[in-house]
Amino acid sequence: MPASHLPFSIQEYANRLDKTRRAMEAKGIDILFVEDPSNMAWLTGYDGWSFYVHQGVLVFKDDDPIWWGRSMDGNGAVRTCYMDDERVLRYPDHYVQANTLHPMQHLAEVIRAHGYANKRIGVELENYYFSAKAYLVLHEELPDAKFVDATGLVNWQRAVKSDEELVFMRRAARISEKMIDGIVERIEPGMKKNDLVAEIYGDAIRGVDDDWGEYPAIVPLLPTGSDAAAPHLTWDGRRFEQGHATFFEIAGCYRRYHTPFCRTVFLGTPPQYMLDAEKALAAGIEAGLDMARAGNRAGQVAEALYGELEKGGIRRDGRCGYSIGISYPPDWGERTISFRREDETILEPGMTFHFMPGLWMADWGLEITESILIKEEGSAEALCKRPRELIVKD
Repeated sequence: MPASHLPFSIQEYANRLDKTRRAMEAKGIDILFVEDPSNMAWLTGYDGWSFYVHQGVLVFKDDDPIWWGRSMDGNGAVRTCYMDDERVLRYPDHYVQANTLHPMQHLAEVIRAHGYANKRIGVELENYYFSAKAYLVLHEELPDAKFVDATGLVNWQRAVKSDEELVFMRRAARISEKMIDGIVERIEPGMKKNDLVAEIYGDAIRGVDDDWGEYPAIVPLLPTGSDAAAPHLTWDGRRFEQGHATFFEIAGCYRRYHTPFCRTVFLGTPPQYMLDAEKALAAGIEAGLDMARAGNRAGQVAEALYGELEKGGIRRDGRCGYSIGISYPPDWGERTISFRREDETILEPGMTFHFMPGLWMADWGLEITESILIKEEGSAEALCKRPRELIVKD
């Protein structure tokens, strides 16, 4: 029997499969093997912490997908996937982390049994979850097949969110607000960082009202003082000190949908250079939000931000935002559209982004960010509703 507690309607999954099949047809792919757990979940509903072993979803042109994975994880597949139980295929445990066997040998048997041994097979080559060894073994086992790089094929189908998905992202946004509110309420000089992180996780997992939270794809990031020049530091047991700023990069997560949100807290009286940066950054975010409209290019959002920052004497370039939605560790981005000058992608209603114009200077940092929704008309909507400012706590 299909799972009885699916996060989405059967029609939602049918729509996703149809979009994916059209993309397969455009690339001449006969069968698609999807390894990314975010894409697996988006296509089938599968949800489990099993992405440390080889697993995937086979997408056909004219039949329901097949979930394929470790034998014991098949029990999770029949409980979370929308397909009938016979569409769940398992490989024995003696394939797991073995020296003489590889799970891709079993997958090749499945592909041969379905008549695709000499067809065009799409695989996600640039992906955290598909190793070089996996590709080599699959290639060796299916010498008559033509392998097609399908990196990002499903990811791009996820870019425009359905109404059902946006419900989840708004719930995640409420959790993000609760997490930031809890940080501001609790942080004080002398508090150990790990103690505050424990509270952050508590707020994240408890959620808001009946909207429970899940583990985020990225852990809380919270460097302080000169460490805030580095954007991806986590925490330790040191204590917060008066006279230092700490930025907090977090995300509420509901049913695997993420709404990232960043704010910076200064304990004491902030220096003037940080107040000046706050003003320039707020103006840049506002300009970017106004440019984030359906029909504009993704690159125009970056250009609007950088123009305002330059007025404040701040030089910044590169990427300042990325597409977000459903995700698993180690990243909550969709790895498709970016807010950077060179990105020519046309923005469409329903796209969601983390507008992330962090400032990481030589010996300090400042993060004020928004997760945003591209609307049918007008400028983008910020999903979280909190003041866009440097938070000062005496």
